[in-house]
Amino acid sequence: MKFSSELVIGLEVHTELNTKSKLFCGCQRGDKGEPNTNVCPICLGHPGTRPVLNKKALEKALKLCLALSCDISKELIFSRKSYFYPDMSKNFQITQFEQPLGSKGKLQLKTGKVINLTRIHIEEDPAALSYPREMKDSLYVKIDYNRSGNPLVEIVTEPELASPAEAREFVNELVSILEYLEIFDINLCTLKTDANVSIKESGYERVEIKNINGARELEKALTYEITRQKTLLRRGLKVKRETRGWSETGKTTTSLRSKENEEDYGYIVEPDLSTVDISEDVIINLKSKIPELSQQKAERFVKQYKIDKTDAQVMSSELELADLFEKVAKEIEPKMAARWLRKEFLRVLNYSKKTIKEIRFNEKEIIELLILMKNKTISDKTAQRLIEKLVEERFSPKEFVKNEGLSQVSSEDEIKKLCERVITENKKAVKDYLSGVEKSFHYLVGQVMRLSGGKASPELTDKIMKEELKDSLT
Repeated sequence: MKFSSELVIGLEVHTELNTKSKLFCGCQRGDKGEPNTNVCPICLGHPGTRPVLNKKALEKALKLCLALSCDISKELIFSRKSYFYPDMSKNFQITQFEQPLGSKGKLQLKTGKVINLTRIHIEEDPAALSYPREMKDSLYVKIDYNRSGNPLVEIVTEPELASPAEAREFVNELVSILEYLEIFDINLCTLKTDANVSIKESGYERVEIKNINGARELEKALTYEITRQKTLLRRGLKVKRETRGWSETGKTTTSLRSKENEEDYGYIVEPDLSTVDISEDVIINLKSKIPELSQQKAERFVKQYKIDKTDAQVMSSELELADLFEKVAKEIEPKMAARWLRKEFLRVLNYSKKTIKEIRFNEKEIIELLILMKNKTISDKTAQRLIEKLVEERFSPKEFVKNEGLSQVSSEDEIKKLCERVITENKKAVKDYLSGVEKSFHYLVGQVMRLSGGKASPELTDKIMKEELKDSLT
């Protein structure tokens, strides 16, 4: 393949499917519990055992292929990928090679750029390896086969990503699709990425970075690796074709081995699994179960609710947030609902390091809070405090405001009296404002807010203060 861009990135994303059991046996999917207890002779590959395909895993993988516009194979064929490494006790991995489940798919980024997919296939997860130190510094490795045999889908892109930021966006968009399809749970399933990166100056010599956790670490790993390669070339050294590992603690990549070719794995068709026919009826049935996905939902939000495109994209990226917005927008003006959910609600979630799935309240409390704001019963600042409190515990904002006396002062007579008092007690600030020092006005308004305990209506206070200052000139 010929390239012309300065940077070429291709991804292989391995995502775990949220089935109840493993791919080829009845053991519970996951990696919890005491090490090496959630295993059986099948997932350990004992002689004489035979794998049995998990039907739900196939259906979930097919839904992903269809959602990403893949060509679907007419039959499912598994292969053995032979390699000698401690994470696979039987010395081979059951995967797909010759004929992937899906091919020629595509995923569109928020920018509109389409990333073409080479293939999507099903495979079993190897065991988990843990090192007492960094891999290169460890004298031994611990192996936990609890994870061995978990169902994975591998999504392979064409080398069309042009930056670490684009790679991060690709993974985020993919996660959004996986969660909309309800075939993946970011809190319960693993997602690891192998990234292939090359730069023009090296003649596009390809380097692979293995087992990167999450989109944020992927961007960091690629940024480091690109810098490393450019530094080598500036020193007159060559970039060699190899496989490297990413250290989340050290924030560096380290050499693991020379890059393998597919021939090195000695693929053969898996003799213990029969070919499975994938009928048109199965495909039609699964297509009917694919929901409106995040980008489609964002486009609808813009048309239906007339909200900002960025607000629509952010809120539709998470299914739970999109659903919450639609429920709130039935009672609250959509632009106001979008602004508060996108900015304030997400701000508080990020600060408290919680996900939307962890909160206890529902749309009722948000609607109650926004009605209080709409009616100017509370100030923006009070509303922000209440959202912060809602994330921690469930309560009625209306009752809380009433019981705590947090209602906003909106009486013109009360605010006028406070403005008159502030003007009388702060003659220097008044003189400065009248001579053109704008910040003095903000100081005077701040004094009104202080006297009112933060309850004075900001809009009304600004209006009355300006009127009172103007009157003071006459």
